[in-house]
Amino acid sequence: MAICDVCGNDYWMTFEVRTVGGGVHTFDSFECAAQRLAPRCEHCETRILGHGVEVEGRFFCCAHCARNAAELGSEIRDAVGAHPG
Repeated sequence: MAICDVCGNDYWMTFEVRTVGGGVHTFDSFECAAQRLAPRCEHCETRILGHGVEVEGRFFCCAHCARNAAELGSEIRDAVGAHPG
């Protein structure tokens, strides 16, 4: 058994996540893994669990947040579901 890095639960079904930087983390749930590893949107502070949007090294959960936080305005478009015209 191992102990979750986030909640401290001693659980027989923990799992390890190894990061590119060489870090090794132990979690008992995806929720704890996301809490520790997922970046936060620079505009609304939500955890970014999907692709998100990166603008000049800044991370946002969606194009709407990126447009509201960055000075790029209409240059940022959300292509998912967007009308092609």
